[in-house]
Amino acid sequence: MAEFTSTRNKNLTASAYEAVFSGLAPDGGLYVPENIPELKIEDVLNDTYSEMAKKVLKGMLPSFTEEEISESADEAYLYHFDTKDVAPLVKTGDAYTLELFHGETCAFKDVALSILPRLMVRARKALGKNEKILILTATSGDTGSAAMNGFRDVEGTGIITFFPDGGVSDIQKAQMTKMQGKNLSACAVKGNFDDCQTMVKNMFSNLTPPQGIQLSSANSINIARLVPQITYYFWAYARLVKEYGLEIGKKVDFVVPTGNFGDILAGFYAKMMGLSVGKLICASNANNVLTDFIKSGVYNKKREFKKTISPSMDILISSNLERILFLSEGKDDKRVSKYMKSLKETGEYRISDKALSFIQEHFVGYSFSDEDSKKEIKKVFNENNYLIDPHTAVAFCAMEVYKKENPEATLVVLSTASPYKFSDSVMDALGIEKPKDAFERICVLEKETKTVSPAPIGKLRDGEAIHKDVIEVKDGFEYVIGKAEKVCRA
Repeated sequence: MAEFTSTRNKNLTASAYEAVFSGLAPDGGLYVPENIPELKIEDVLNDTYSEMAKKVLKGMLPSFTEEEISESADEAYLYHFDTKDVAPLVKTGDAYTLELFHGETCAFKDVALSILPRLMVRARKALGKNEKILILTATSGDTGSAAMNGFRDVEGTGIITFFPDGGVSDIQKAQMTKMQGKNLSACAVKGNFDDCQTMVKNMFSNLTPPQGIQLSSANSINIARLVPQITYYFWAYARLVKEYGLEIGKKVDFVVPTGNFGDILAGFYAKMMGLSVGKLICASNANNVLTDFIKSGVYNKKREFKKTISPSMDILISSNLERILFLSEGKDDKRVSKYMKSLKETGEYRISDKALSFIQEHFVGYSFSDEDSKKEIKKVFNENNYLIDPHTAVAFCAMEVYKKENPEATLVVLSTASPYKFSDSVMDALGIEKPKDAFERICVLEKETKTVSPAPIGKLRDGEAIHKDVIEVKDGFEYVIGKAEKVCRA
C-alpha cells in the first residue's frame, strides 16, 4: 500500500511498515505521508499520554494494526519516564514550558526513541523480513544516547552511533560511551556533526552491509522518529485547556530550539492534522543557517561552522527541511531533488517565491549567541527560580523577542534537555565556580540552585567508558563493515 512517498521521486512509494523499516527512501529522499489525517483536540483531551500517542500514530502510520500501535505505545510511555505525564507543562514567566527531558537520557529524543525500536521490530515481523536491522545514527549530542538506550538489547537489532569528537558535552559523551548493551557501539568522528551526518547518509546510498543485515536509521530522517513527536504538541495544547483554561480553538505559538528541523516539523504536522497552532518559532544558535533561510528563501551552508554551548543545534545541514520543502513546493519532487543536488554540489539553493511565502506563513526564525543564551539562563533562574539548559535558553530568547512583537500570543517553549546535561555552561551563566570534574559540577549546581539532578545522570558517575573508538570520516565505511556482524549478533 502506498502510504508514503519519497521527497525526490513520487514514484518511489512505501507502506508505513516499509518506510519505518528502511528509514530512508532508495533514492536518498525522505519518506513523507501521502495523506495527513485529521485529529480533533476534543477527541484526545482526556487521554493519558500513551492513549493520545496511539491515536496520533494510528493516523500517521495506517498499515500498523491497532494492537501493534497499542503495545508499542504502552511499552514506551508507561515505564520509561520519571513522570506519568511524560512531558509536563509548567508556567514560566510569560510563557509555558513543555518539559521533554523526563526520559532515561534526559532529553527530548527519548520521547520518540523509546517507541521507535518497538515500531521497527513490529514492522520487520509484519514484512516477514529475516535480516537483522543495523541502525546507523549520527548525533550532535542527544540522539545517540537516546537511540542506544532505545535499541539496547532489542532482539534482531544492532546500533552504531557516530558523534563529533570534542563536539558534545561531557555528560552526553558519558551517556554514550558508558552505556552497556550487547548490540551497541558508539564511535567518535574527527569532524563536526555535519561530517557525521553526511557520512551516514552516504552509507545508506553506497554501503553494502554483510549478508543478512539491513541498514536503517534512528535519526529523524526515519518517519517513525518524527511521527511520535507530533503527540507532545497535542499534549501541550490539551494541558493548556485542562490545566490553564485555554479556550479550544485559540491559536498557540510554539518555540522550538532547532538544528535538524525534525522537532519543529512535528509541530507543523500537528498543525496539518488540525491542531490550533499559530506560528512555529525556529530558535537557532550562532549556526544561523535556518534563520537566514526562513527570512530569505536561500539555504546556504557555505559559512563558518561554530561550536557553541548548545551543541545539539550545531548543524549547517538540516535534513528534515527537505520534507517542508516538498510541501511548500506543492509536492514537486523534481524541484526538491534539484535543490538537494544543488546543496550537495554548490552548497546552496534558492526556493521559489511561492514556497517562501508558504514557509513564512507558518514559521518565524531567530538566532542568538552563546552570550545571549547565558544571560537568558541567569534571567530565567533569577526571575522564575527555574533552571534551563543552553538549548532551551535559545528558545527563551526567541520567545521574548516574539512576545514583544506579539504581546497577546500564547506561547509554549519546548524544553529539550535537562540543564544537568550541560552543567558547565549553566554554571558559567549563573556565575558559579565550577570544579573540573563533570560529576562534581553536578553536586555543586544542585547545592547552589537548590534543584535536583535527574537520577540517570547521577548514575553515570559509576563505571568506565566502554566505547572508545575514534575514526576519521574517510574510515567510516570500513568501520561499519567491521562492526556490523558483532553488534547484530547480540
